[in-house]
Amino acid sequence: MRTATITRKTAETDISVTINLDGTGVYDNETGVGFFDHMLDQLSRHSLVDMTVRCSGDLHIDDHHTVEDVGIALGQALTQAMGDKKGIVRYGDCHLAMDDALVRSALDLSARPFLVWNVDLPTPKIGTFDTELVREFFQAFSTHGGITLHVDKLHGLNSHHIAEAAFKSIARALRVALETDPRKANAIPSTKGAL
Repeated sequence: MRTATITRKTAETDISVTINLDGTGVYDNETGVGFFDHMLDQLSRHSLVDMTVRCSGDLHIDDHHTVEDVGIALGQALTQAMGDKKGIVRYGDCHLAMDDALVRSALDLSARPFLVWNVDLPTPKIGTFDTELVREFFQAFSTHGGITLHVDKLHGLNSHHIAEAAFKSIARALRVALETDPRKANAIPSTKGAL
């Protein structure tokens, strides 16, 4: 099974992440940041990656370290769980509509991290959550997960809808990329022979 558990402890955060890439989207996420937990739940549910996240962070300062460090740990867990990437589809994309928001995501599980983020959020906060942290999470996740990730907001008026559409779109693209290719289940999806 493609599973991984990562623990990460710094002076700012204490994190444990467990994932199963061959799950059904079962989640149990507690970071102390309500909106972020809601987004992690969406990431799990729509990627079908089972996910348990526990984080105790320096929320008395702000949510930044918690959100970024969870992205780091989840990216590391993804890398570990994929192993040599034999048999994966590798690429995924999704156009996702959520009310006023339309977000397009495309990704490559290439081990060459790169983030292109064309998602502007019209308000600085969603409740008490800093909207700039959505990008921070995906920067950390893509870097430590070795993901080339392009995300574009095509339309959107409501920050909550835009952010949630981004998480769901990326989750759906990830779901496709992580699937086993039935025609090449024992092959690395690269002419190099390694990813």
